Amino acid sequence: MEVIGVIILVVSFLICLSFGVPVAYSLGISAVLTLLVSVDSIAAFTALAQRMATGLDSFTLLAIPFFILAGQLMNRGGIAIRLIAFAKVIVGRLPGGLAFVNILANMLFGAISGSAGASASAIGGFMTPVMEKEGYSRPFSAAVNITSATTGLIIPPSNILIVYSLASGGVSIAALFIAGYIPGILIGLTLMLVAGFYTRRFPVSIAERVTLKYATITFLHALPSLLLLIVVIGGIIGGIFTATEASVIAVLYTLILSFIYREITLRDLPDIFLKSIGTVSIVMLLIATSIALSWVLSFENIPQSISTALLSISDSKFVLFLIINLVLLFVGVFMDMTPAVLIFTPIFLPVVMQFGVHPIHFGIIMIMNLCVGLCTPPVGAVLFIGCSVADVRIEKVVKPLLPFFAAMIISLLLVTYLPILSLWLPKMFGF
Repeated sequence: MEVIGVIILVVSFLICLSFGVPVAYSLGISAVLTLLVSVDSIAAFTALAQRMATGLDSFTLLAIPFFILAGQLMNRGGIAIRLIAFAKVIVGRLPGGLAFVNILANMLFGAISGSAGASASAIGGFMTPVMEKEGYSRPFSAAVNITSATTGLIIPPSNILIVYSLASGGVSIAALFIAGYIPGILIGLTLMLVAGFYTRRFPVSIAERVTLKYATITFLHALPSLLLLIVVIGGIIGGIFTATEASVIAVLYTLILSFIYREITLRDLPDIFLKSIGTVSIVMLLIATSIALSWVLSFENIPQSISTALLSISDSKFVLFLIINLVLLFVGVFMDMTPAVLIFTPIFLPVVMQFGVHPIHFGIIMIMNLCVGLCTPPVGAVLFIGCSVADVRIEKVVKPLLPFFAAMIISLLLVTYLPILSLWLPKMFGF
């Protein structure tokens, strides 16, 4: 029965995607068809409806809409421009300075907004013409922007880490947030190495030296935005408030800051709220159908069958990690991050825990894998956003993307086989 369920699930999902059915609906249809193998239609539809409703009944999930709203406010509130100026002061004089500025600005903005798409849009829209003026090709600029935008999903606060906490059965969100810092910074550094190698082969202009006065002013302008990280993460780690409460504080802080910067007026708020609601609706529907599909998988004993199959292949943790990484890299190419995390966490987490792998460590590995998928066709959302803001065709970006993909995968392998990179900070803070 499990084999039949897997076949129906995979085939129906791929057929739906091939006909252009949205991912959320594809997941729901696959869940219904798989469950119909075991129960009658009324029971199947009733059970899935109940699972979708109860799955969204979570105080933790309430953080996601507020962080999405905070990201929209940041995107419109002039925060990106100030972070770019700050990044330029720090790394602008280095060889390949503007590429480094793009990467560092994405790391900062992505960390504050928690959204790879918002980061790629805000930073890429500003940096691409500036980089082109200094001798960088548009495809290369887009490749830098696309890959570095994903660091915001690993460096906290991150919505997808909240989703993983839910899927894993309640792994500490604070611990996951702290665990993301070193891997996120590692990805940024490896991307900078690739960008630096590019500028050695294709010389480009280096930014002019800035005065201490200008550097100080730029830092002070960016400081209120940077303080948001300290307020949100510091409050969560210190136990002052939960991740959900922190998301509300992030919205309030960002709204006040945007009014102070005079980048947003009261007339802009309805449009910002509507865009946030649209994004939240899509995310929540994905979460609901993914939770329903996860329950169907459990009902059909599919995770147990896959676990048994994986354990029968090899008893080596090295080989097991390699297989899981390859599977997740493949999944990320065809599936959005949210359903991928909700579906595959219950499948793979019990397996790796039998080898003594910490759930926090595995969570970071999973997100890093799926971040690569955001930059690849056919469903790479960040790839499409990055190409759109840079006004370049996807096929022209593929070649300059390849060395950056290599950098991301090298970072992934380092984090996979060196658990200290993701566990040292949580242990230091007592998690």
